[in-house]
Amino acid sequence: MAVLLDGKKVAQELKERIKSDVAQLKDRAGKAPVLACLSVGQNAASSVYIKSQGKVAEELGVEYRLGTLKEGISQEDLVAEICNLNTDPGVHGIIIQTPLPGGMNLDEVVGTIAPKKDAEGMHPENLGKLLLGQNRIAPCTAQACMELLHHYKIKLRGKEVVIVGHSEIVGKPLSLLILKEFATTTVCHIATSEAHKLEDHVARAEVLIVAVGRAHLIKGAWVKEGAVVVDVGINRVGDKIIGDVEFESAEKKAAYITPVPGGVGPLTVAMLMKNVVTLSTETLK
Repeated sequence: MAVLLDGKKVAQELKERIKSDVAQLKDRAGKAPVLACLSVGQNAASSVYIKSQGKVAEELGVEYRLGTLKEGISQEDLVAEICNLNTDPGVHGIIIQTPLPGGMNLDEVVGTIAPKKDAEGMHPENLGKLLLGQNRIAPCTAQACMELLHHYKIKLRGKEVVIVGHSEIVGKPLSLLILKEFATTTVCHIATSEAHKLEDHVARAEVLIVAVGRAHLIKGAWVKEGAVVVDVGINRVGDKIIGDVEFESAEKKAAYITPVPGGVGPLTVAMLMKNVVTLSTETLK
C-alpha cells in the first residue's frame, strides 16, 4: 500500500516557515508584505479561493487587499486598475482572480502586471526566467508539486518523470522545474491520447504527475509498480471530489500517492504567499 503524500501536513510546515519570514520582515522594515487581488464579477469557485487566500494571508501576517470589480468592466479599465497597483509602493504582489469575463484576454491582462509584483509567476518575463533557471518565483501549483516531492525526499535525478497535462499554470512550468533536477521528462497532452500512446507513457513513469481536470483519466492498472503518483486534478462527481487518477487501484501499485483532496491543493495558497514574501524582500529592506 502506498505512502500518502500528505499535503495538509506539508502545507502547515511550510506556513510556519513563511510566518517566521514575515515576522522577520516586519521587525526589519516595520511593514508587512501586501498582496492585492483583483476579482471581476461573481464566481462561486473564485469566491472559495479568494476566501482561502484571505484566511491564509491573515494566518501568516500578510496583508490582503481584495478589489472587487463590476462584471461589466472593460479590459482597458481592468488594466488601468492593475497599473495603479503597479505604481503603488505599498503593494508587493498582485494576483488576478480567474476566470475573467468572456471577451477579456487573460494573457494580455497578466502581461500588464509588473514582473516584480507578479505573485503567480505567470508574467512572460518570469516564465522566461524560469526557462533560463534564473527564477525567484514560479507558478504556485507547479511549486506545490515540487514542495511535496522535496518534503518526502523523492529524488528526481535520472528518473523517468511523466507529466500529463501541458497547461501554462502547471504542466509547462512544472516540466522546467523538474528538468532543473535532471530528470528525464515527458509531457503528455491531448494529442498523446489521440495517438493512443498515453497508457504507454504512464506505464513507464517512475514519477507520474497528472494535471488535466478529467476525473479518473488515468487508470490504476496503467501505473508502474513502485511509482510516485502526484494527482493535481480536482473534479466534482456527485457529492465527491476525486482526482484525475483512479486512486483505489493506483494506491495498490504506487510507492507514494497524493490523496484527493488533501494532496497538492492545500499547498497552492501557501505557495502564493511564499511568492509574495519573496517579491517583498526586495522592497521591504
